[in-house]
Amino acid sequence: MLTLKDIYEIYDKHKDDYHNAQVQEITIGHRKFNFNSQSAILGVINLSTDSWWNHSICYNPEQAIRRAKVLTAQGADIIDIGAEASSPNTERADEFKQTSSLLPVLQTLSKEGILTSIETYYPEVARECLKAGANVINFTGRENSDEMYRVVADFDAAIIICYLQGKHARDVGEFDFNLAQDPIDLFYDYFGQEIERATKLGVRKIFIDPAVGLGYTNFYYQYQNVSSRMGYQVRSLLNGFRLRKLGFPVFHTMPSALEIFGEEVRSAQLFTAVFAALGKTDLFRTHEVSKIKAVLENLDII
Repeated sequence: MLTLKDIYEIYDKHKDDYHNAQVQEITIGHRKFNFNSQSAILGVINLSTDSWWNHSICYNPEQAIRRAKVLTAQGADIIDIGAEASSPNTERADEFKQTSSLLPVLQTLSKEGILTSIETYYPEVARECLKAGANVINFTGRENSDEMYRVVADFDAAIIICYLQGKHARDVGEFDFNLAQDPIDLFYDYFGQEIERATKLGVRKIFIDPAVGLGYTNFYYQYQNVSSRMGYQVRSLLNGFRLRKLGFPVFHTMPSALEIFGEEVRSAQLFTAVFAALGKTDLFRTHEVSKIKAVLENLDII
């Protein structure tokens, strides 16, 4: 069981990083984000009907635009839109299908002044979406990274760079739990290299994402692995502040746990958000914007 002693040991061992690491202030669209004093929330819209988080699925552009406005009113600072589910065995969406789904939504939200992030691993999809007014690319891949960095630099956009064991979010196998006891050193080296590559290609606005919620084949719907998986995810969230030494804000998708929470699974992201906040996550990606907003506000005042 995770105890207060465990959490204190993380702090005590790395307290210099906890107190002293500062990250870049980033202007996205019309807003300046000072992550050294205030975190932010990324609300989720799924355009793929295969998404297992089915209450965030939007079946047409009108529904997506309406949900974006609702999430913004609830406290989302940026809206993250994806056109392909990342779960294994779901339908793939090629560049044309992703672009066709995303552009009608983006064009309207851009006119409304709503900041948007596009989840994709296709550089051409990123280019077309940035042309249409997207502000952030949530890059869920490793291959074609130089091309993606060039696209983002061309538009002076922001990018979320994620760590994953595979080519992209749809090409991950079993997660190597041997790396999971303290993965921060592994993350640190990986992100250090990617930040150097991206900045050399002209990217200035970067978020770093350990991607603890990706759908590795031994992660979800397998009760025998849930302890190892949740332990890894929570440790990564609690230790996230150590990555802030790289100088860029840390992004986390709030993990869930259907195997534990069952029909109350929508509460899982509130549970993990507490650990993410304790670990100084800068940008929270969640399907449950109003609830996460309330959690963060309450943590701020106690």
